[in-house]
Amino acid sequence: MSLNAIDEAARTGGTGPDPAAEAGGIGRYRWVICSLLFLATTVNYIDRQILALLKEFLDRELGWTNEQFGLVNSAFLGAYGVGVFAWGWVIDRYGTKIGYAWSIAAWSVAAMAHAFVASVGGFLTARMFLGVTEGGNFPAAIKAVALWFPRNERAFATAIFNSGANVGAIVAPAIVPAIALAFGWRSAFVLAGVAGFLWLFLWLPFYDVPEKQPRVSRAEFDFIRRDKDEGPAGGVPMGWRRALGFRQTWSFIVAKFMTDPVWWFFLIWLPDYFKATRNLDIKRSWVLVATIYLIATVLSIGGGWLTGRMQQRGWSATRARKTGMFLFALCVLPILVVTRVGDWPAVLLIGFAGAAHQAWSANLFTTVSDMFPKKDVGTIVGLGGLAGSTGGMLFPWLSGKVLDQFHAAGDATGGYAILFGICAFMYLLSFGLHHMLAPRFDPLTVPE
Repeated sequence: MSLNAIDEAARTGGTGPDPAAEAGGIGRYRWVICSLLFLATTVNYIDRQILALLKEFLDRELGWTNEQFGLVNSAFLGAYGVGVFAWGWVIDRYGTKIGYAWSIAAWSVAAMAHAFVASVGGFLTARMFLGVTEGGNFPAAIKAVALWFPRNERAFATAIFNSGANVGAIVAPAIVPAIALAFGWRSAFVLAGVAGFLWLFLWLPFYDVPEKQPRVSRAEFDFIRRDKDEGPAGGVPMGWRRALGFRQTWSFIVAKFMTDPVWWFFLIWLPDYFKATRNLDIKRSWVLVATIYLIATVLSIGGGWLTGRMQQRGWSATRARKTGMFLFALCVLPILVVTRVGDWPAVLLIGFAGAAHQAWSANLFTTVSDMFPKKDVGTIVGLGGLAGSTGGMLFPWLSGKVLDQFHAAGDATGGYAILFGICAFMYLLSFGLHHMLAPRFDPLTVPE
């Protein structure tokens, strides 16, 4: 989506700015920041997706089992959980500009490191390195949104930058197999690392907090800071131990633990799903996989728009977000029948579920800045990321074990039917627990 299109969507009601701001033209530098977050998230997800797309190349070279492949991905997710927790503290302590730059420089090195390993153990180590370093993406991006957008624009801004996850998953299957076939699989990892370093040349000169960014007009600054009931943007973070004393923190932790594994399941296992159950290798299935994420990209942005539109019409943040999240939870249910339909109906069902997940995720992330002061956003997101990665670490391992058993019995489709069934109901269960822990999304007062 172009910058002009993003700004036009924001100004025409998708995010609910006030009429005076709309009429006066407040400036749009905040959408430049959103575009940078989108690009970083795109690179982040290209890096994550490469291993799954190269699985059939590495199957021949390494001869690993599905369980070993699942364990390598579990190692990534375990390390990612530690990383996102640690980076949350770093970003709250040292700031978004420096913290994000450190993270993406380190994960670019980690992506390149995959090109220099040739064993299961080597890939496990490289994936752990990548997981720890990629953990900075979401704490930094969510905090940047909290700093750069008023409350009723945040779900839309989050949906836009978070759609980079889908775009990365579209771009990766379109280019990674072609690169691997033309230049060898190692070159795909090297080029992914180069992309991260190129992003730094945009981030360092163009990003700073609004108070220090001379490109921001006074009108836009006042618009960004219009939520007078929010906690301070600066100050000493409360730390993770104090954060765990709030039920609202646990609402985010529980929801991330239960629903993040579904997205990881899609990222890790979809190429294998089409190969094992429909006999489509990556040269034939990449169009299907890319289409899934294209559907998710287009529809998921609407999830952020929808709750912003509800708020513009006078709904409270609580009513708008909870209504949206419940609808998105319902939209995942149709994947129950994905193993019983043809190739393209399966693409539509998985794409719709992926869009619902991303819309759910954008609104779930926004509940953190709804409830907590900006100075603590990175810490809370880090705790939730740790929980999501813990669930994500367990699910690929479980998936690998289930699939190995069903493969041995000659029924790969049956194994995937069980796994898609688990995914289908996770969001409704998560919604119920999230609502019990955080019935309202009112701002908290957290003393220094």
